[in-house]
Amino acid sequence: MKIQILPSLLAADVGNLEAAARRAEQSGADALHIDVMDGHFVPNISFGPNVVQMAKKCLKIPLSVHLMLSKPDQYISRFIEAGADSLLIHIEAECDVPEALELIRELGARPGITLNPETAADMIFPVIEQVDEVLCMTVHPGYGGQVFIADVLPKMRIIREHAKSVGKQLDIMVDGGINLETAAQSAAHGANLLVAGTSLYGLQDMASGIAQMRQRAAEMLVV
Repeated sequence: MKIQILPSLLAADVGNLEAAARRAEQSGADALHIDVMDGHFVPNISFGPNVVQMAKKCLKIPLSVHLMLSKPDQYISRFIEAGADSLLIHIEAECDVPEALELIRELGARPGITLNPETAADMIFPVIEQVDEVLCMTVHPGYGGQVFIADVLPKMRIIREHAKSVGKQLDIMVDGGINLETAAQSAAHGANLLVAGTSLYGLQDMASGIAQMRQRAAEMLVV
């Protein structure tokens, strides 16, 4: 299981999204992370399927799409048609989560489940065998640039150990306040997919930042 770095488009200049997406790929990103917010599940509104479609046209790396939506089941087909390679929904969503995850796989994308900082790890255990990845939010979803919530770290280890106990190969993603230090801490607790927004898009040399983060996390990774 290897470390992957996913720059978050949420931290990019909204007036130059195509250039920002290309910059991530040219800097060595493993995938591009796109946050979708509905203004209801979280107190913000961000991107729609058209942004995913734009990124799909200009990039060769995979697109990781995170639906922060109250009713993600109503939008799954639209985002997969737009080009999402993996699609993450929340365990806290107002829908039949197992059915939604099944639909994501049926439509050809990697299904993932997300849990907010306050949500206990065992809430996702009933669906863990349906997913390819679990996203542990280390900030309260809705806005970029927040401070990493270290109390979430033990949750990553609990999820990793549970997955092993049921024989499930699983990627664990972390998103929120990720920089060199918190990337290493997360990897030490079992996370191998690292989403970073402000800390990467704020750099003059994103390629160096991605390389350093990947190396630092790989040195600490425990799975």
